[in-house]
Amino acid sequence: MKYQNPVIKGFYPDPSVCFANGKYYLVTSTFQYFPGVALFESEDLVNWEQIGYVLTRPSQVMLKNINSSGGVFAPTIRFNDGRFYMVTTNDTTHENFYVYTDDIYGEWSDPISVDQGGIDPSLYFEEGRCFFMSNGADDEGIGGVVQCEIDIATGRKLSKSKCIWQGSGGRYLESPHLYKIGRFYYLLAAEGGTEYGHMITLARGESVWGPFEGCPHNPILTNRNKAPYIIQGIGHGDLVFDKSGKLYILSLGFRQIHMWMPYHNLGREVFLTPARLTPEGWIEAGLDGTTDESYEIPGDFLQKPLKTYTFASTDFNIDWCFLRTPDMNNYTLTSDKVTLTGTDLTLDDTDSPTFIALRQRDHRFELSCVVNIENGEGGITIYMDENEHYEAALRKTADGYEAILRLNIGGIKHIGAALPIESNKAVLKISADNLNYTFSAEAGGKAVTLGSGGTKYISSEVSGGFTGAMIGLYAVNGKAEFEGFELRYL
Repeated sequence: MKYQNPVIKGFYPDPSVCFANGKYYLVTSTFQYFPGVALFESEDLVNWEQIGYVLTRPSQVMLKNINSSGGVFAPTIRFNDGRFYMVTTNDTTHENFYVYTDDIYGEWSDPISVDQGGIDPSLYFEEGRCFFMSNGADDEGIGGVVQCEIDIATGRKLSKSKCIWQGSGGRYLESPHLYKIGRFYYLLAAEGGTEYGHMITLARGESVWGPFEGCPHNPILTNRNKAPYIIQGIGHGDLVFDKSGKLYILSLGFRQIHMWMPYHNLGREVFLTPARLTPEGWIEAGLDGTTDESYEIPGDFLQKPLKTYTFASTDFNIDWCFLRTPDMNNYTLTSDKVTLTGTDLTLDDTDSPTFIALRQRDHRFELSCVVNIENGEGGITIYMDENEHYEAALRKTADGYEAILRLNIGGIKHIGAALPIESNKAVLKISADNLNYTFSAEAGGKAVTLGSGGTKYISSEVSGGFTGAMIGLYAVNGKAEFEGFELRYL
């Protein structure tokens, strides 16, 4: 069976995977979005279905007024003795914590904190013991991959925090995961920064505490020198054996908008790369240490295409998300209509404006939605953060109503069009390809192109941070109704 990368499209970074009860489970980062930590299930490592989120209660994660790309970093999921554990960092509060559940489809526990700093935490279980690692500094101030033993029931440290590896020499050592395969403990990590120099590196030792020896052919997986090539930024991965015993790496990566344009707007996505143990006891990945667009692997299953997204075909508790700490009194969500009650908070604010969004999953799409307002402003947005976002909207004026295109880049706010319309209702549309978003409005039997904005300005290279483009609905200073929503990927 041949599959195409990425296996999970759109802003789903920092994947971690485990195998339990005959299925694979995967989590990804969510940063300032709520609910926190997206949760997926798969039968075959290729087709992933999001089954919910891990942090579904505001009491589980503090997101109020956090900065964009703050909040929930790099989760790890593990299964031990019938229980699932998810450990992560709230980078804004500088807290490492984990939650657990015995029912992967149910609620997760309240957080349990661990008194060790750093980010990208991971857990390793062995013979009734639990080891906690992160990348930071140990009790002696030595930086690198830091590990301690903890009481998994309480989070209490049972040992000092000790630096067990300092990487292969790349900058921004992160994403440590520990595994026992045969007689060796393997330590997988990422270096180079989660950008074009990203890479996965490997070390091994014969004790859980090391010493760890770096792999002689590090990095074991990277696309940093594969150019010109659409797939870049491969790194931050997790190892998993499939049901037949074959080894794979699930990692993040991103797709440039064009072979010759080093910008990416979809965020960091999930890629699957075959791997293997060498006769010398190291790990190799891909055909040549890189991640390709497609691979042929055993199996007779088919890779499912992206669906068409409507209110009826999506689950508001799974497919959609909110900014920071939403006031759910402002949202009425049904299978045929979404009603948003806007406050005075706009998309420029670092609070929680009335906003609900899907991740943009591919470069080419067409979106159409009927928008109806009485006062204020309501519309559809391509949103990266509070400084970079485009929106087509209706708004109330002193003389009636108008359809507008607003382009926000680097904090510069530009009204690309402001066209009077005769009613308070219009069909707003977005047509997207790799290079441009084009916005239009239909009202009173007339269709008008409002203008366009380049995708490269809604990109990580322009905005910074770690998120990706979101396709959102929003309202400000009034009530907005949305009907006939259809998002179709081309």
